[in-house]
Amino acid sequence: MISESIKKYLSPRVYPLLVLGIASGLPLALTGGTFQAWATVAGVSLKQIGFLTLVGTAYTFKFLWAPLIDRYAPLFLGRRRSWMVVSQVALGTVMLLMGLLNPAQDLIWLALLATTLAFLSATQDIAFDAYSTEVLDKDERAHGVAVRTLGYRIGMIISGGLGIVLAERWLGWGGMYMAMGCLMFVFAICSAIAPETREVQAPRTLQEAFIVPFKEFFSRPEALAILMLIVLYKLGDAFAGALSTTFLIRGAGFAAETVGWVNKILAVIATIIGALVGGALMNKLGLYRSLMLFGVLQAVSNLAYWLVAITPHNLPIMALAVGLENISGGMGTTAFVALVMGLCNSKYTATQFALLTALSSVGRVFLAGPLTPPLVESLGWPAFFLCTVLIALPGLFLLRWHKARIMAIE
Repeated sequence: MISESIKKYLSPRVYPLLVLGIASGLPLALTGGTFQAWATVAGVSLKQIGFLTLVGTAYTFKFLWAPLIDRYAPLFLGRRRSWMVVSQVALGTVMLLMGLLNPAQDLIWLALLATTLAFLSATQDIAFDAYSTEVLDKDERAHGVAVRTLGYRIGMIISGGLGIVLAERWLGWGGMYMAMGCLMFVFAICSAIAPETREVQAPRTLQEAFIVPFKEFFSRPEALAILMLIVLYKLGDAFAGALSTTFLIRGAGFAAETVGWVNKILAVIATIIGALVGGALMNKLGLYRSLMLFGVLQAVSNLAYWLVAITPHNLPIMALAVGLENISGGMGTTAFVALVMGLCNSKYTATQFALLTALSSVGRVFLAGPLTPPLVESLGWPAFFLCTVLIALPGLFLLRWHKARIMAIE
């Protein structure tokens, strides 16, 4: 007999989130780690690579246009699926254009296209986050979040580790970006045939769409403290991962193709383990204890990169670091997304989810990206990774402070 847990993973509202999660996660590495690798191989300076992380600014400000996604439906597929299809087609087109350029000669144009890619990716995320929140029953939330987290991280690996291998060995960097663009067109078809969400009343006016969601959230007495928790919870993880690809290639001395193969094989296995185990544990432990346990694991896993830094060009240790990062990161993201879902008012899912997840990217975009290069240059890679463990601690302290509030939404 199939266990109750497995039945929930096979729910028609749950399993499609795997494919849709892959579509959501695919563009991120193409403006982040893979973009870094391409620029690194092309000889772009570390300082310029650090500033390229700013192309992801759109993820931080996506709440500014999220009300439009709550208010309108551009196609006949419903508000959520319509926006997913439109953004995925546009994403595929921009990826094809990026494939025609080279960072050594066209860095500014590539940066502009990557910024556009991040904007469209953030738009897709707004729609997908609202879709997955609304389509799931409450008792399916832990399993649904685990599946979408698994899909999201697989998407990052496809465009990250696998993308680097494809670029280095077979397709070239431009050809790889074009292949990813074609894949986005396939995902647009998948979104079009995904099950529709339950009927939720859309805001009747633009004023209601833009003002009421923020007014409702900020009227809560704990609103500002919750926002601080959202920003800090994954901050140590963000610093450790900001230049991880550049570190493995330039700092630890591994070939780009080697980094890609390790990310392709071990990261996929670790991601599957992290997401599925995270969902199962969260179902048993509850939201608060899962957030605390997974947050500690995220911080401790950064020590594996410190070990890589003090024993350069040691492939087993590098593989261990990549594996631990993906397991703990998958678990932490699963609990974090469940927290955000629980904090949203169902009437304004897209806008409030976008606000909270955008704030979670503040650390990655405005702190980790610009500050990591000078920290590495002044401290060196080993001391930097030790520092990322300390950076993770304030988020854990704040989580403990909000224990009662978080347990109330479980």
